[in-house]
Amino acid sequence: MLLLGSLPPQSGPASYREGNIVSISNIQDVLLTVQTYLDGLYEGDTKKLRQSFHDVSHLHSLADGKVSDLSLEDWCKLVEGRASPKSQNFGRELERIVRVEESAPNCANVTLTCAVPGRFFTDHLSLLKAGGRWQIVNKVFYSQPLE
Repeated sequence: MLLLGSLPPQSGPASYREGNIVSISNIQDVLLTVQTYLDGLYEGDTKKLRQSFHDVSHLHSLADGKVSDLSLEDWCKLVEGRASPKSQNFGRELERIVRVEESAPNCANVTLTCAVPGRFFTDHLSLLKAGGRWQIVNKVFYSQPLE
């Protein structure tokens, strides 16, 4: 499902009511950032991951009932320490964009699914457009064993 705006036509600031909330080129640019992220995950390429994430990004999940908080650099170290899905001939058929939403000017949210050998993930990505480019500033994710 692709959500291109969530406000009813008569609500919110005038810029929203005038149809300025959604830009197809913004959605395309968001999806390019997400594709770079997914390629980086699949290839184990932390250069691509760093390109798709802002330097201040953090990744959050719930582990054993506690919220985990990983910095981008700590997460990249974990990615560098494991064999990439590509190197293991692992398929990409579980990658799926579930939702894309440009919720406000320069703000977007993407929900997707993906997998690495042994784990299936649901990612909720928050993106901001700063300096003319979209980057992920926060990732909240859920993972489960891949059966």
